[in-house]
Amino acid sequence: MIVVTGATGNIGRPLTQALADAGQEVTAVSRHAAPVPAGVRHTVADLADPASLKPALTGAKALFLLLSGDLHALGANPADIVTTAAQAGVRRLVLLSTQGVATRPFGATRIEMLELEDVVRKSGLDWTILRPGGFASNALWWAESVRTQRLVAAPFGDTGVPIIDPADIAEVAAASLLDDRHAGGVYTLTGPEVITPRQQTEAIAAALGTPVRFHELTRAEAKAYMTQSMPGELADDTLDIISAPKEEELQISPDVERVLGRAPRSFGEWAVRNVEAFR
Repeated sequence: MIVVTGATGNIGRPLTQALADAGQEVTAVSRHAAPVPAGVRHTVADLADPASLKPALTGAKALFLLLSGDLHALGANPADIVTTAAQAGVRRLVLLSTQGVATRPFGATRIEMLELEDVVRKSGLDWTILRPGGFASNALWWAESVRTQRLVAAPFGDTGVPIIDPADIAEVAAASLLDDRHAGGVYTLTGPEVITPRQQTEAIAAALGTPVRFHELTRAEAKAYMTQSMPGELADDTLDIISAPKEEELQISPDVERVLGRAPRSFGEWAVRNVEAFR
């Protein structure tokens, strides 16, 4: 049995489906009750309280660990999740980390993630670490304005990075959970091309078959919007990255193709598949 945390999110949903389609017994874990694919068991747990995960781990052979905001919850100790998994008999762990631990290792959240990577490496489990860059699904932040105004408003319109389709992350995670050859792998996951917010807007318009305007926000405007849903420090950190990506953050990683035997999906493909969110 394979346990998937964050199972109702942009990575967890397709990962759970992929594992179920592969005939695996899957337990989907999320903070709240949610629909899951047929045949998949669902359980509610709060990863800030690793003990709440114990029932889901009973009989599990592998764990996909996606922490999201739980990593930063008051009193959270993600290392306890790794210990809990090992004590429950889990033998394989796939950790969703971030490319930033290599490119910008000194931010507070990335220091914590690097520490967790070290815990995973020393856990005695078979492990794989996934380090994706920016997600194509972040474009869903624009869904409401596209639906209501046919408008994308974003900063740094002509500065891009090779964002990745979360479905590709999910497929790499599935391969890592199922194939022994990926034990000990550390994979940097990017899309196939550098793409700017203005170009993303054009791709969404093409998927819709109707024009969509692009409006460039100032950094201050963007931060004011972002801090409605995240701490100011994290907003500044994100804006630093997307305003001036480092050379290594612009590079196209070969790791998706190495694992899956095909090139990563483009943002345009993501937009077509998710076009209903923007109608």
